[in-house]
Amino acid sequence: MTTNALETGARSPYAMAELGEQIAVGKANKAVSKTLMLAIMAGMMIAMAGVFYTTASAGSGAMPYGMAKLVGGITFSMGLMAVVLCGGDLFTSSTLLAIPVATRKISMHQMFKNWGVVYFGNLVGSLLIVAMIVYTDQWQGGHGSIGSSALYIANAKLGHSFGQALVLGILCNLMVCLAVWMSYSARAASGKMLAMVLPVAMFIAAGFEHSIANMYLLPVGLAIKAVAAPEFWTEIGKTAASFPNITLSNILWMNLLPVTIGNIIGGSVLIGLFNWGVFLKKD
Repeated sequence: MTTNALETGARSPYAMAELGEQIAVGKANKAVSKTLMLAIMAGMMIAMAGVFYTTASAGSGAMPYGMAKLVGGITFSMGLMAVVLCGGDLFTSSTLLAIPVATRKISMHQMFKNWGVVYFGNLVGSLLIVAMIVYTDQWQGGHGSIGSSALYIANAKLGHSFGQALVLGILCNLMVCLAVWMSYSARAASGKMLAMVLPVAMFIAAGFEHSIANMYLLPVGLAIKAVAAPEFWTEIGKTAASFPNITLSNILWMNLLPVTIGNIIGGSVLIGLFNWGVFLKKD
């Protein structure tokens, strides 16, 4: 094989694991101020993908259910592409810091500190976008269909039991971290982007739960429910009472808490530690 082919071809699974460990160590050793800024940026990117998702899903009731979900999932993949290519810090992919903990390149304290800073930064970035979307009345577009889409999405996400939300969180971050892991195989931006589309589209289409995406999708539904004028409800043919699951208590305790726990298990164990055990663990 020529040198050029080696430089442009896909990385082997062993090389992907080494790169994944290297990236995780770099994240753990960054200054807290930089980590926080990159986490806010990532939260904004995922929230903007949520805006794209709810907008693209608006008025899709006439489409076959599966096709509507597929379109929504493909649009949402923009968020993870932006995070990976721009170097953002996203909590769900930061669960892969379990790898350098296992190889003893970083400490448990470093991992938990990074998770805390990134989670907080993602929340700040997400809520900034919520505030701007609500202030600009973007959700009233399409004769209220965008706001209606946001409400239906939030209400459905808040209809799970604690255990269901936890398992859906595991399944979600299995796919998100798989998407990130697959991107390690590519050397060009186009290859990285292509590798991430279908895993992200899959978790959105299947209705799995992503804690950081929900930091936008759930608060925006709560805000619309709180501020919408009577004319909006008349236009969509519903009332605030039509979306009983959308409450702050449900968002915190019946979604974000179990989904975050599930995301940690799905990313750190099913992708991180499994790949460590196969490719990096010394016999």
